[in-house]
Amino acid sequence: MDVERLRALLERVKAGETDVESALGALRSLPYENLGYAMVDHHRSLRNGFPEVIYCPGKTTPHILGILERLTAQSSKILASRATPEVAGAIIEAHPGAVYHELARIVVVPGAESVPDGAAGSESVQVGAAVSDSVQVGAAASRRSPRGVVLIVSAGTADLPVAEEAAVTAGEMGSPVERLYDVGVAGIHRLLSNREQLFAANVVVVVAGMEGALASVVGGLVSRPVVAVPTSVGYGASFNGLAALLTMLNSCATGVGVVNIDNGFGAGFLAHLINQ
Repeated sequence: MDVERLRALLERVKAGETDVESALGALRSLPYENLGYAMVDHHRSLRNGFPEVIYCPGKTTPHILGILERLTAQSSKILASRATPEVAGAIIEAHPGAVYHELARIVVVPGAESVPDGAAGSESVQVGAAVSDSVQVGAAASRRSPRGVVLIVSAGTADLPVAEEAAVTAGEMGSPVERLYDVGVAGIHRLLSNREQLFAANVVVVVAGMEGALASVVGGLVSRPVVAVPTSVGYGASFNGLAALLTMLNSCATGVGVVNIDNGFGAGFLAHLINQ
């Protein structure tokens, strides 16, 4: 349940439109819901400002669909990341309004427009303790508006799956997103000819494999936070992204933070939070 749905429920109770018992029924699964194979975290939107995201690899399709069913009942939007076309097809069949961003490997699934009174059965639900502090923090976070553009920069076309994962994530969270692709250091003039777009961004996500030098170059040009994402693109001595990771971690440019190899989702999420 996100902040606005919780607020609407409380307003209905305050106005006498919903009785206390019905409201308790709707809140019974607020902290988390035990499905046996998964503990579905309905509270995450209140804590972190965005609902739990389903990481698809390693999960069976029935498990993914089961988790989605419970999450979409409580939230207006759910992301399923690293989804194969087969998994995406199954999700779209169950949720016809879902959209598959194939290059980003993310499925965006619309949830319920409103949470009905007494929603969610209680038999398999484990209810946590105090939630008021988390609600206050999450509510404050969710009301912040993005301050500017998140610019996604990729070194090469081979980096696009990770770059698009970052772009779709930040965009679906609510940040305006722009893209500047295939501007790696092997042709630095391509980057410099777009420097006005770089300077105008509020947060820059730089996605690069091989030696990963692009993050340092961008960090040396802009006065905004740079989220660097090493990718596993490269030849043998790149060690599946380890060389790019070490280059980015050892950057002498200021304002550069580094996420894990190929972690476009984490970069997009972080960029949006910074943008707030």
